[in-house]
Amino acid sequence: MEQYEVTMAGFGGQGIMTAGQLLAYSGMNEDKKVIWLPSYGPEMRGGTAYCTIVISEERIGSPIIKTPTGICVFNRPSFDKFEPTVKPGGLLIVNSSLINTSSKRTDIDQLLIPANKIAMEAGNPKVANIVVIGAFIGATGLLKMKTVEATLKQKLGHKKDLLEINKSVLKIGYDFAKKNLVKAKKVTA
Repeated sequence: MEQYEVTMAGFGGQGIMTAGQLLAYSGMNEDKKVIWLPSYGPEMRGGTAYCTIVISEERIGSPIIKTPTGICVFNRPSFDKFEPTVKPGGLLIVNSSLINTSSKRTDIDQLLIPANKIAMEAGNPKVANIVVIGAFIGATGLLKMKTVEATLKQKLGHKKDLLEINKSVLKIGYDFAKKNLVKAKKVTA
């Protein structure tokens, strides 16, 4: 595996940092080299929040990434800001519950997932971020699903009800990505 960079972006309060940390901890649990770099807008809740996660088998040279391999966007302002920066041949995951558009680019893989709708149907609107993590794992195969589940258990094991709903939506997101990922039509490197 070469280095994989992913940016998670949305409003503060959508669990963007938690999603990024889950990926980072999962990478560490697979003995990979990992960087997690958070960035907050002027307000914590409701302002812009994003984080970049770099996962690699080799030593990571820099945490600053201008064209990430993958981007997961949770709201329209994040889509507008980050969609153009996805590396050709990369991946864009869009929370279609809150973003009513898709990328016109044909050089990236794209997944539109109704993360908020799935979370609401599962009984907890706060787990939309975990739906997207499941979709990311399903689309990329970057980490093992069992590792991400084990990491969730490490972080939430003391809250059994919360752990179960998170594991459930993680699987739903994973399965959704396996069925609905739209592959790039052309890749220009």
